[in-house]
Amino acid sequence: MLTAKSEHSETRKILSFALGSTLVFLLYSVLVLEPVGKCFRLDDSSNSLGLTFTYTLEMVQEFFNLRSQNQLDCYSDFLLIWDVIFAVIYASMYCFWTMYFFENRRILLAVPVLAMVADWAENFTEILMVNNHLDSGTISVTLVSVGSFINVFKWTMLSLTYLIILAGIINKIKSILTKTKNIEERVSDST
Repeated sequence: MLTAKSEHSETRKILSFALGSTLVFLLYSVLVLEPVGKCFRLDDSSNSLGLTFTYTLEMVQEFFNLRSQNQLDCYSDFLLIWDVIFAVIYASMYCFWTMYFFENRRILLAVPVLAMVADWAENFTEILMVNNHLDSGTISVTLVSVGSFINVFKWTMLSLTYLIILAGIINKIKSILTKTKNIEERVSDST
């Protein structure tokens, strides 16, 4: 059984991890993802299939046809290495924030973890589509459907994660306001 002091210490430790992972998320986004992704970016085009909620065969064909083989190879490498690491970073960040806001509901950690796994599965599917396109000039309709379904699932899990964290923020604010009100009432009653 945790004492109030050790419970407070544990909460502060989790908050430190949440803040630290948020800093890592921001730094990785700016210092790694941004520069590494330049090799396949186009100014007037979508620059990642995974950033759309869903995609169609036409969208995938257009995305691939606008890019050279070198750009598609770079995109595959990005999905295989850098985006996989990014998923670990954002899932860790969301898990730490969830732990901070909902310390007794660890089952909620499954939501950001499922988003990360779906992100990895989607990346693998997109790499298969790129390879298919480079090898034969075609794209499997089945792969596009699977990739799009996984992408929808990923964004659903991420949306649930955002709602969980928003609910945690709201609960934390309510808790602070209630504590402040109780302290004010005790001070008022004692005078």
